[in-house]
Amino acid sequence: MIEIERKFLITSEAYKSEASSKTLFVQAYLNTHPERTIRIRIKAEKAFMTIKGKSSENGVSRYEWEKEIPVNEAEELLKLCEPGKIEKYRHLVKAGAHVFEVDEFLGENNGLTIAEVELSTENEHFIKPEWLGEEVTGDHKYYNSQLILNPYKNWEK
Repeated sequence: MIEIERKFLITSEAYKSEASSKTLFVQAYLNTHPERTIRIRIKAEKAFMTIKGKSSENGVSRYEWEKEIPVNEAEELLKLCEPGKIEKYRHLVKAGAHVFEVDEFLGENNGLTIAEVELSTENEHFIKPEWLGEEVTGDHKYYNSQLILNPYKNWEK
């Protein structure tokens, strides 16, 4: 399946009052090669293995394969992952016909908040909430797999 999404920084915490849910995610990577990443993720009482291919030139789309796996198996696979992990709260916020996934990062990426919106086509129109800031689609430093290698706490601000 081809995943089409755009990413944005957040300008305020106003999204929190509009969120329909908040879920803790813990994830790490078996592989962070630029051609493909293999992620293990636990969210609430479910776990998943996801393989993502190389992004398109503009960073908007890429191939994604995902399979639900038992939580105990995910916990074992996390022990085999590359060093580092991502911990974040994901808030789901509906805006028009779309749902934004707003990730509030914890740990070494505390202070970073990114919103993603999945689209059907690269040029699909969507409503931009007032708290949506600069677009960072295609900027690799905002990819979760890169945030493990170079956490937000190490960035010059």
